[in-house]
This record gives sequence, structure tokens and C-alpha cells, in this order.
Amino acid sequence: MNQLDALKQFTTVVADTGDFKQLGTFQPQDATTNPSLILKAVQKPDYAPLVSDTVSQFRDRAMDEIVDRLLVRFGCEILSIIPGRVSTEVDARLSFDTAATVARGERLIALYQAQGIAPERVLIKVASTWEGIQAAEQLERKGIRTNLTLLFSFCQAVACGQARVQLISPFVGRIYDWYKKSAGAAWVEADNAEANDPGVRSVAQIFNYYKKFGIATEVMGASFRNVGQITALAGCDLLTISPELLAQMAASNAPVQQALKADAAHAADIAQVHYTEADFRLALNNDAMATEKLAEGIRAFCVDAVKLEQLLLAA
Repeated sequence: MNQLDALKQFTTVVADTGDFKQLGTFQPQDATTNPSLILKAVQKPDYAPLVSDTVSQFRDRAMDEIVDRLLVRFGCEILSIIPGRVSTEVDARLSFDTAATVARGERLIALYQAQGIAPERVLIKVASTWEGIQAAEQLERKGIRTNLTLLFSFCQAVACGQARVQLISPFVGRIYDWYKKSAGAAWVEADNAEANDPGVRSVAQIFNYYKKFGIATEVMGASFRNVGQITALAGCDLLTISPELLAQMAASNAPVQQALKADAAHAADIAQVHYTEADFRLALNNDAMATEKLAEGIRAFCVDAVKLEQLLLAA
């Protein structure tokens, strides 16, 4: 049994890509996309016909609608290959606008339904700002499932649990990046690997908290830099993994042991907390890593959203 198949014994494996032509190789249950991944995919020659067809059909519509239709087109192609769900992201420029995020999420689901896709097969990805979490709560009440992304801190995870969102995506690799850069020459890789990796520790804390207090929100570790981070989270509800790392695992026969266990979490000595908006904003502000990475992530997705629009204008 290769590493990837071994991991699937404990965790639902998700492919982190907009390149649906790669999906069949790894047989993931679900797939996630984001603006950067879609931008990367649409620049490949293989996808030129899909892009030009979408633009030509809807050239008279507003650009934000053309983009959403392209995202849904990719999502439908992905869903024709995988048995589970696809995550499709709301424009990052709406990260601080609750009402606009709700409206965009509703439109994405309507576009999917028009293509015959049931709502339960789609997760609407929303940034884990306070406004995004409130939007997700409203969407969930409407029967629209959400995936809260750009999640770097415990307070974001607690607020998402309070909002009863379907799934969260804590970013392992980006947390690791921040601590490694912050430590500089003092960083010792061996001391911060696998279970001691700061990104891994963050996801484990969230997983244990959710399981301890019966929070139904699914935990999906994301943004991995190496296979060690992945195997250190075996047992997490889901893990979304790039095609490059999926290929590495498929080519390895190294053993995988279950690292996270709900039974162990139930016995853990953890206190339950609740965040008001003021509590949330203070806790996030006091977490320099989370504050910086959340802002950085939103900025990067905004840049790629603009690049995608420019590419479509030229199509």
C-alpha cells in the first residue's frame, strides 16, 4: 500500500487544484479551488477552449458574472470526475462585506443548480474574516454549505464553530512559513518538523477542540509544504493536498500512522470559549501571525482576481 492509500484509511483526501485533468490519477473524494489555482489553470493551453467558450457565451454580462460562470464551469468539470464536493471561492475583494458575500454565494449555487448540480456537492469558500464568518452563518441557514478559508488562528476556528459552518481550511504551510521566517537563523528544522510543526500544532488544537465539544464543523488541513506535515495530521477529517505532494505520496511506501484521534480529544483537558465580535477582533489582533497571514492571503487573492479578469477581457 502506498502512502496515499494508507492516508485514505484515516482521512478524506481532497485535491487542491483547479486543473481537473490531473484529478483522475489520484482519485480524491473532494476537490478545492481558489482564485490563484484557477488563474494558473486557465493559462494552460488545454483550457483555452473552455475559457473562450465561456467568455463568448456571456460577453455581454458584467465581468463578475463572467468570472463566476467560469468558476462554475471548472467546478462542473471537476464534479464529473470526483464523487464528492468541490469548493468554489467568493471574490476575495468581498472579504469585508457580509451582504455582498451572501449574494455572491447564492449566485454561485444558483449557477451550479442551473447545470444540474445539487447544492450539497458544492462548498462556497469564504475568507475567515469576521464579516466572512457572519456571511457563512447566513448561507448555512439557507442550506448553502460553506468552506471557511484563510484560517490561521484558534479564534477564527472557534468563531466558525459558533457559526455552524460546514468546513474550515486551516493553512498549515503558511503558518509554518511565518514562524520559520520570524525565527530566522534561530530556526532548527528538525525541532519544528511533523508533530512539532507550528502549522500542524495549530490544526491539532482545532481538531481536538471541535471533537471535545461536539462541534460538527469539519476540519480540513490545507496549504502543505511537505509530506511530513500531511502524515502528522493523519486522522484529521480531511486534508487538501496539491497534485505534486499527492504524486510524492503515491510513489512512496512509507508507513502512515493515525496521529489525530477523536477519542483522545474527548479526554483532553480543554476549556470551551465563546467569542463576541469584540473578543474575536482583539484575539485576532493579538495573534501577529494570523493577522499578517490573513491580510496577505486576501491581498494575494485580490491580485489574482484582477489578473483573471484581465485575462478574460483579452480572450
